[in-house]
Amino acid sequence: MKTISKLLTAALLVAFTSSAFAAATVKAGPRKGRILEVDAQQAEFFIEKDRTVSIAFYDAAMKAQPVAAQVITATAEAPSGKVKMEFEKKGDLLVSKTPLPEGEHYTIVVQVKTAADAKPKNFRIPMDISECGKCHNPEYACICDE
Repeated sequence: MKTISKLLTAALLVAFTSSAFAAATVKAGPRKGRILEVDAQQAEFFIEKDRTVSIAFYDAAMKAQPVAAQVITATAEAPSGKVKMEFEKKGDLLVSKTPLPEGEHYTIVVQVKTAADAKPKNFRIPMDISECGKCHNPEYACICDE
């Protein structure tokens, strides 16, 4: 009886662990940025060459959508201290008013709201802009799971 109990416990542990890892799969967008899934929309987080962050929005079919009532805020948790970032509309993108702090290997917490009064959804993105050797995306949007 103990053997069956142990096997059942092991099977449940594997099932829960597998689903946790499956939920953590990263998707990349058309610009090779990281896709943030928000309700019926998808937002693509992309770090520009000047270290500003731009966000593009897509529908379920990955067709570009204009910026409407979406609200984005971000906090860069850099070794030099936390830096809050605000975004402004530039064409069909929301772009950070300031660049990310220098350095890498810190966390960027992005909060996305589909409207000013909507419930926010938070994402934690690792700041690593080096290119993945396999998928050639920036590491923060790597789809290889390596």
